[in-house]
Amino acid sequence: MAKYTPMIQQYLSIKADYPDAFLFFRMGDFYELFFDDAKRAAKELEITLTGRDGGKERIPMCGVPHHSVEVYISRLIEKGYKVALCEQVEDPASAKGVVRREVVRVITPGTVMDEKMLVDKENNFLTALIRRQERFALAAGDLSTGEFYVTEFSGSVESLIDELASFQPREVLMSPELSEDTGFQEQLRIRLKCLVTVIREDHVIPQPELEKRVAAQFPDYQEACTTPFTLEVTGLLLGYLQGTQKRTLGHLNRLSRYDTNQYMVLDESARHNLELTTTLREGKKRGSLLWLLDRTATAMGSRLLKKWLDKPLLDKKAIEERQDAIEAFMEDPILLDEVRDHLKCVYDLERLSARIAYGSANGRDLISICRSLQVLPDMMERLSESGNPVLKEIPSRMDLCQDVVDLVHRAIVEDPPVSVKEGGIIQEGHDEELDRLRSVQQDGRGWITRMEQQERKATGIKSLKVGFNKVFGYYIEVTKANLRLLPEGRYQRKQTLANAERFVTPELKEQERLILEAEEKSVELEYQLFTRIREQVARQISRIQQVSDQVARLDVLHAFADISSRQGYVRPLIFSDDRLIIEEGRHPVVEAAVGDFVANDTRLDNKTRQVLMITGPNMAGKSTYMRQVALIGLMAQVGCFVPARKAELGIIDRIFTRIGAADDLVGGRSTFMVEMDETRSALAQATTRSLILLDEVGRGTSTYDGMALAQAIVEYLHDHVGAKTLFSTHYHELTQLEQELPRVVNVHARCVEKDGEVVFLHRIEAGGADKSYGIHVAQLAGMPPGVIQRAEVLLESLEKRSASEQEAQQMELFRFPAEAAPTKEIHLSSREREVLQSLSQWDMFNRTPMETIQFLLDLQHKLKEAQSSMGGGLDGKN
Repeated sequence: MAKYTPMIQQYLSIKADYPDAFLFFRMGDFYELFFDDAKRAAKELEITLTGRDGGKERIPMCGVPHHSVEVYISRLIEKGYKVALCEQVEDPASAKGVVRREVVRVITPGTVMDEKMLVDKENNFLTALIRRQERFALAAGDLSTGEFYVTEFSGSVESLIDELASFQPREVLMSPELSEDTGFQEQLRIRLKCLVTVIREDHVIPQPELEKRVAAQFPDYQEACTTPFTLEVTGLLLGYLQGTQKRTLGHLNRLSRYDTNQYMVLDESARHNLELTTTLREGKKRGSLLWLLDRTATAMGSRLLKKWLDKPLLDKKAIEERQDAIEAFMEDPILLDEVRDHLKCVYDLERLSARIAYGSANGRDLISICRSLQVLPDMMERLSESGNPVLKEIPSRMDLCQDVVDLVHRAIVEDPPVSVKEGGIIQEGHDEELDRLRSVQQDGRGWITRMEQQERKATGIKSLKVGFNKVFGYYIEVTKANLRLLPEGRYQRKQTLANAERFVTPELKEQERLILEAEEKSVELEYQLFTRIREQVARQISRIQQVSDQVARLDVLHAFADISSRQGYVRPLIFSDDRLIIEEGRHPVVEAAVGDFVANDTRLDNKTRQVLMITGPNMAGKSTYMRQVALIGLMAQVGCFVPARKAELGIIDRIFTRIGAADDLVGGRSTFMVEMDETRSALAQATTRSLILLDEVGRGTSTYDGMALAQAIVEYLHDHVGAKTLFSTHYHELTQLEQELPRVVNVHARCVEKDGEVVFLHRIEAGGADKSYGIHVAQLAGMPPGVIQRAEVLLESLEKRSASEQEAQQMELFRFPAEAAPTKEIHLSSREREVLQSLSQWDMFNRTPMETIQFLLDLQHKLKEAQSSMGGGLDGKN
């Protein structure tokens, strides 16, 4: 029976270990893909699918050039695939049989290191999780920056997804025991929009080795891995990284434990609706809160800012420490500008450090680190001279790494080439042997130049030249027209061209040997020297990372001070109680976009003003007002100043939002289902320290259904949850809840009618609104005049009908059938008159069906008691 060729057998044996990845199989100057990998890659990469003889059959094949492989890999990674890079690990010239090949690295969305595949101002997190019933352990790492976090907590799958979403991971790893839970995997995949990978057993660190391997990577691991659960999930993520990268990961040395209860919880809906990092409409950074606040000067500062926005603080002292630094910068604007100028000269130390430890850094990376560190002394000196104690403390925490600067400055040229294997990277005077080899090359090239001049003079051929190419080496070139001038036997013929002949001499051959030999040795020696220098710098990576942390923090605080100064933000006062007082608050992003902004006050607490019932027309600014309250609270707990004249805020533990309407097509949920699900989440998880924004809840169903649901939700929030709530609605009937629920307060977005047109004032004032002005908004949107006119007629008819129907229904309660009409005066007992009075005051349209039924049962019981005690009643016999 025919078999596959030895090379294809080798391919299949390697591919068997990487079934979930595209295997890029190195063959000479190409990476080839075979079988199903080739079919899928040809489609995804839009390259030609060919074939080759595999021995027993012709097999599909496609390939990409080795020099441009990164481009093709990045396209597959962007689509959520994995790539296993298989290299030739022995010299084909000395190989016996098939060249030995091995997978040297597996590239996945969560393990990207190529800077072309990374976004400068965004982390590239890979997360791992372990589930034990309702308890989770989670680890998150960014291979490109060296960050590594671990935590554990109890909760629902929803709380897990919320926590994962704060990292926005590109890839989520699951322990092997969760491999059969396909529903859980699919839920993560849909909600987080990332690759979900069940870790292979061979990437799981065996239990006996677990603690030893983790300790080898993280010397201080015991401070973070305080339980076996956190140790296990740390090992899970570490094992995957070591198994896929197949190299030392020296920059992964900062293992940090955090507790979820240290930070405000922001679920997926809140991040989305508040537009923290991307906009609702286009999903872009521009127009988001991150876009507004990101005045950072460094990429690492921008990434830290995003992390702060994802995890606002709950600790009053930590918040105030950030505020102190911002205030100090704002009091010294000259220092603020100087610090910004210095920070602009600092490169991305986090990712540079990672590439050095990873072994992929070149000379330019080392120079970038050197230049960044050279900026620090002047900046630290300037901060030390500040009269503010907060700013003066910053230099005391900064290691300037002067030894690293000196090493790189002495060893690497100022403008090194991109490649590290072609020479020209090491400074003269750094190594004696390298200087000697360079001298040989320079002397040899000088000899070549002198030879050319001598031969021109000796032969009388002025066009004679000595040239060089990589194929034939050095040569003497003479045009055919001048061949007659050459003395017989002076040169040895080497090559014939169309218009010239090329020659060599024994002396030229010897000089070529010396030059090329010195050049080859010097290039090899330069590479050895460079890797040695890179390794020396790599041993100082932890120090450089500490510098990076301090610079990033300084950068974010300086950015907050910059935006606060420009926009006139104020320092909010942070309290431990339940107050939320904002005077003349503004929406930060809208204000920055439109300029003039109508400021509004907000006052909430848990005692007298727990729920603000917000009514008013569309376009009047209700949603903007609700969002600005939430954003001001969030900005305050990030440590930033806020857009207001004055703000006093108690710590908020969670922000829930139900704003806007959108189907969840992938999840199979309608707009109304999404609305109900988000509202249910708020009712189930909110505490008295939470802030809830509910916008137009109930509008996705019939009027009475929606109104009943909206009222029931407000009552539940008031009676059972106790969270501070902004509740926007077009159901004006709900404004009567202010009379029934002591902590509900009506406010409305004011507008006025002028000459038949609506003017939106965008002011939030006390009291409820009585109209929605929906037809006016439709007119502003450019609806055809015929539609507007018809709508106005229908509205008038419906309002009259509604009023008459309500009056008729109220009268029906007291109407007697004609055949039972009383013929004499009716005498009622005091109990019966009480029942009738209660009945006449009952508002059926603003009570739930169950409340009305219970009310009628109570009345019936009272009437029966009255009749039994008096022997009669409304029949008029007594």
